[in-house]
Amino acid sequence: MNTDHHHDHEHEHEHQLGALSLKSTIALHHRQISEEQIHKFEGYMSEIFSSLGMDLENPATVETPTRFVRALIDATDGLDGDPKLLKVFQTECRGDPDCRMAQVIEGPIQFYSLCEHHVFPFYGQAYIGYIAHENIIGLSKLTRLVRLFTRRFAVQERIGQQIADTLEGMVQPHGIAVFLEARHLCVEMRGVREASPLTRTTVWRGNYAKDASLRSEFLAACQLSR
Repeated sequence: MNTDHHHDHEHEHEHQLGALSLKSTIALHHRQISEEQIHKFEGYMSEIFSSLGMDLENPATVETPTRFVRALIDATDGLDGDPKLLKVFQTECRGDPDCRMAQVIEGPIQFYSLCEHHVFPFYGQAYIGYIAHENIIGLSKLTRLVRLFTRRFAVQERIGQQIADTLEGMVQPHGIAVFLEARHLCVEMRGVREASPLTRTTVWRGNYAKDASLRSEFLAACQLSR
């Protein structure tokens, strides 16, 4: 048996399985929402807005239910996936001693999301760092990755984990760092009505989880050390 051919076949099979898993992770599907459904949703929103006191009989608000439903679909289009995320490249670090220390850091990446508990917006900035192994991802793809998981109904803690999980599946790096900082209108506009609070979350994987100096370097590069 040709051993090289056997190993190539195994590698190709693993790559295909990895691609399938990644497609599943980033949910490559388009929501099927018909115009008939949208019209029905507009009727629901008209009833809700009217019951809450909105006057839907004046020119400024007569189209508000329609605008609201379509804006909600647009604001959650991360649920449709992003096939452009699947492309990766070979790393530029060729086995040098510092390859396991060399970080790729992107941020701040502005994001807007909807809290799945109250469907109120939360918004802020994301910073992503990773230490490449064999593959890298285009820098614009890191912005796409953030938008994939923020433009949906979400919670901040899960977004960081989803970003890290997907980046890990794409490039299998030596380490991943994710920092998110956001303001939540569900805290500012209802409940305790706390003014201008910031919620910060971090995710550390691989070398970042093991090495405090790498975490410090990442935070310093993002001007987050405080």
